[in-house]
Amino acid sequence: MSTIAELETPATGQVVVLHGYLGSTANLSKSLLFVQLISKDRTCSIQLVSSSKGLPEGDYSTHELVKKLPMHTPVAVRGVLRKREQPPVQDSGSIIKIKHVEIDVLSVQSLNKFPSDIIATPDTVFGPDQRHLQLRADVDMRKALSFRSDVGLVLRSKLHDLGFVDIETPILFKSTPEGAREFIVPTRRKGFAYALPQSPQQFKQILMGSGIPKYYQFARCFRDEDLRADRQPEFTQLDMEMSFVGADQVMHSIEELIRSLWSTFLKSGLACPFPRMSYQEAMSCYGSDKPDMRLGMQISRIDHLLPGDLISKISPLKAPIVESLMLRFNQSVFDKPSTMQQFVANFLDSAEGTPFINNPDGGPGIFVIGSAKPLQGLQALGFEAAERVEDLFQIEDGDLIVLQARQDLPFSGGSTSLGNLRLALHAAAVTQGLVKPPIGFAPLWVIDFPLFSPTTQNEPGQGGSAGLTATHHPFTSPKSAGDVDMLAVDPTKVIGDHYDLVINGVELGGGSRRIHSAEMQEFVMRQVLKMSPERVAEFSHLLDVLRAGCPPHAGIALGFDRLIALMLGKSSMRDVIAFPKSGRGEDVLVKCPGPLTDEVLKPYFLHIRPPDDQLSV
Repeated sequence: MSTIAELETPATGQVVVLHGYLGSTANLSKSLLFVQLISKDRTCSIQLVSSSKGLPEGDYSTHELVKKLPMHTPVAVRGVLRKREQPPVQDSGSIIKIKHVEIDVLSVQSLNKFPSDIIATPDTVFGPDQRHLQLRADVDMRKALSFRSDVGLVLRSKLHDLGFVDIETPILFKSTPEGAREFIVPTRRKGFAYALPQSPQQFKQILMGSGIPKYYQFARCFRDEDLRADRQPEFTQLDMEMSFVGADQVMHSIEELIRSLWSTFLKSGLACPFPRMSYQEAMSCYGSDKPDMRLGMQISRIDHLLPGDLISKISPLKAPIVESLMLRFNQSVFDKPSTMQQFVANFLDSAEGTPFINNPDGGPGIFVIGSAKPLQGLQALGFEAAERVEDLFQIEDGDLIVLQARQDLPFSGGSTSLGNLRLALHAAAVTQGLVKPPIGFAPLWVIDFPLFSPTTQNEPGQGGSAGLTATHHPFTSPKSAGDVDMLAVDPTKVIGDHYDLVINGVELGGGSRRIHSAEMQEFVMRQVLKMSPERVAEFSHLLDVLRAGCPPHAGIALGFDRLIALMLGKSSMRDVIAFPKSGRGEDVLVKCPGPLTDEVLKPYFLHIRPPDDQLSV
């Protein structure tokens, strides 16, 4: 038995058995036809020659069967390998044709039927409810899954060489308030349930206290959170932890892994060490805690330059911060102010621009620079401010200057309105050909995050009463001795030893040095977050591990789905996952989640609660 890919240069005349899918058919006469046999992985094909001539008298069943079988039928073919006299001039489509040999069919066996009610042509677009046909028809999807497998293999080999041990941790865990909403798994023990792990965070810290110096696994993680293109309710992360190390050693290990991947698969070099930037600098200069450094468009604060009457026109806030940035277009459109004006008008009228217009802090002020205009288009700023802005940005004809106000409050969260506008304007300009798309890769470590952030309605946090939640998770250590002292004075000013890896505006992962002192961990939970005794008790297992002489340790988790999507230039993680969930968290192929009946729920002591408006009926 051979594979089709192995038949490019074999000895002719031998009998081979091949498996694959039937492709297009060419009927030359009643007694002769050519059929393409597509390989099992649908990457290449070979020509089958079926003829009724030369067969035993009256035995035409094989030829008739080949004529009747439809395209896409899985088959086993037995035949004689022959030299192909007239090889095709070129390949067509994504399937490579074996050009110098063909198969004289001796027998064919249909392994299943391909139904006539499924229309499968090269132009057919299959929906996610037919994911199996999507994958079968789309070579890029299958290549992405193969690429994913190859990357995982290289990472495993590299980590093994670095002394890491691959250890699986449980999927059935307990509910603990780490920060994200959990999926609950009921049991037949009344009142008890498992929870699917948000991450293996607690188990890998337990391993550090168990004498395992270097741990990793490709971990399945589950979070019941709002879905976006870069989020899935279940996802894979490369989880790592090391004992007796600090942040620098973890970041160095990750840089070696990333550089190895880029060299192996993208034939691209990345300079190490990666640049580092504080959270405060990232938010103030780029309006994002995961800035795409390739775009430029650095943000500057300019409210001290602006007249008060102008500030009152662009924002209803009292004493706001006003920031600005510049977007520079391709040289070919610099001398077309009308093009720039139309671009701005179209953007602000679009669905992408509407949220910025409706910003409660005030909509953006956008100015098109032109040397023929008074003060080059910045007349509204006044002479002195226009001159300062001109020097700040070194403006040229056709530039866009964008102003945006925000409240004078410390940074929190992942982005500012101007940071989001920066990305949206650049993306719109690239789409319209006004700005060249960014190229290359720009890795960055974002560090020095606040250890705690204000709680919000959408983030459950740890359920404490202090109005604070751990920015990363409640196990992250303060960065310095001064930060430890500040825990008891003003927790909002404490910096965490937390680091995020960002490449091209994509947060690939995050990690931290962990709290390894049981006393400090309990102080954070009880005194800083003000978690209830019942909530603290849910972490008693971890506190016991830390109390038993747990060494210092640090780690990180890389989003494996995001990593593959970034390396392949995909905009969504769904493009690199075999069976992704939809934007509603559904698998529309297998139709889950599914409805529950009272019969299913009864063994778990559960029932479906009626809507609130029916409870009093």
